[in-house]
Amino acid sequence: MSERPVRLTRSAFRLFRPIATRWMDNDVYGHVNNVHYYSYFDSAVNAWLVEEGLLDIGTSPVVGLVVESGCTYFESVAFPERLEAGIAVAHLGRSSVRYLIGIFKEGAEIAAAQGHFVHVHVERATQRPVDIPARTREALTRLA
Repeated sequence: MSERPVRLTRSAFRLFRPIATRWMDNDVYGHVNNVHYYSYFDSAVNAWLVEEGLLDIGTSPVVGLVVESGCTYFESVAFPERLEAGIAVAHLGRSSVRYLIGIFKEGAEIAAAQGHFVHVHVERATQRPVDIPARTREALTRLA
C-alpha cells in the first residue's frame, strides 16, 4: 500500500474556482458523498477550458477524455458549505495532461480533499490520441 499523500495548501495550486455544494450532494451520513468530488474535479477543469475558449463541448474536434482519476479525503464538507477547487497541472505530456485538484472550504488554507485526473486528448471523430493543441498547451503551461 502506498503512503497517504501530504495534505496540500493553497500555494500548490495556480487557479481557484468556486464550487457550490447542493442538497443532493449530502449522503445519509450528513456530508458530501465521495462520488461528488469527481464531479467537482471535472466541472472545475472543463469550465475553465470552456471559459478560456479552449473547448466547445459540442463541436471541438479535439477533446480530453478522462482515463484515470483518484481522490484522498482529509475532512468532511457538507451542503450548504461553499467550496473552492484549486487547479494545477502536475504533468504535461504529448497528448495527456495530469491535473492536480484540491477541494477547499471557502477561504481555507489546507485542502479538505485532493486528487487528480488525467485527460488524454483525442480526435473526437476517431477517438484516437492526438497532440494537445498549441493554444491548449500554452494555457496548461500557465497552470504548471
